[in-house]
Amino acid sequence: MAAPTERSRGGSAGRTRATRPCWRLAVLLLAACCLPEAAALVEGLYCGTEVCYDVLGVTREAAKLDIARAYRQLARRFHPDRFRLEEPGLEGETRESAHARFLLIATAYETLKDEETRRDYDYMLDHPEEYYQHYYTYYRRQLTPKVDVRIVILVTICAISIFQFYSWHSSYKEAINYLVTVPKYRIQATEIAKQQGLLNRPKEKGKHRRSKEEVREQEEEVIRDIIKNKIDIQGGYQKPNLSDILLCQIVLSPYYLTQYASWWAAWFYRFTLCREEYGEEQKFYIIRRNMKMSQSQFDGVDESTRQSFLEKRLWIKENYELHRKEQEEEMKVKMATDPRMKRYRRWMKNEGPGRLTFIDD
Repeated sequence: MAAPTERSRGGSAGRTRATRPCWRLAVLLLAACCLPEAAALVEGLYCGTEVCYDVLGVTREAAKLDIARAYRQLARRFHPDRFRLEEPGLEGETRESAHARFLLIATAYETLKDEETRRDYDYMLDHPEEYYQHYYTYYRRQLTPKVDVRIVILVTICAISIFQFYSWHSSYKEAINYLVTVPKYRIQATEIAKQQGLLNRPKEKGKHRRSKEEVREQEEEVIRDIIKNKIDIQGGYQKPNLSDILLCQIVLSPYYLTQYASWWAAWFYRFTLCREEYGEEQKFYIIRRNMKMSQSQFDGVDESTRQSFLEKRLWIKENYELHRKEQEEEMKVKMATDPRMKRYRRWMKNEGPGRLTFIDD
């Protein structure tokens, strides 16, 4: 077979190059035909295929009052409770079509009465090709909560604060009820009440004489009040204070921040720049910070223990580290000699958690 000539090879390459643009053009035309029209994609938005202005019978330049007046007039005619078939201008209308028309009128009014929604709708009418952006704008506004987020946050904070105060008050009341039953505190409170003359009242006679139950209830109330006033309960059962709830903490946060900044500046000036010696309050603060204890936890430590902290000079980092190691060693010795810990280690060695044992009844 004869080899193809140079002209035939050139003609075949030219036809191939000419065919490629044709195929590309055909694919683009097919894709354009498959794309939905802008008007069809706006079907589920606002008034659908109808213009909201035409639904209400107003122009795009109509004022808010004109839109409201047109809506009221149309609502009177097409409202399901006021619709009359014999009314002029409603020939061919049914109750179902009137109801659908009323919903469309209400949708048009809801769209145009709000300035921001009306602005988005006008933009959609002027730029129908940006249908994806219109879908996003419409559903973002529909799904956004109608209530101001700031109001929701404020109500939530108030609810948390009320629950917080109620919980603290219940815990404090529970602690007082327990302390009233403890003989140690009860005897002390009774002696204080007798010294103050709260229990040494003259006997009552006649009609004003009270029963034994009433006298006992009054004595219990006196003892309870003394325990409340004399005993300082710390920790989770301390007396509730309004300044500790969340709402007050947020309101007073600028004051607390300013107070902390001034305290830190004074500390830095006195003890870092001027090299002053620490006072007792400053020493306790450093000790508490080294021990990683909160103020309420440190307040729960008895006075003798705190004085021992000062005697050991635990505000110095090296002394505290030595004290911590000594405490750890003492704890290890205590755990090694404690009979309960011995039984626990023996149980962990012989049985341990997760093992199946069969015990004869």
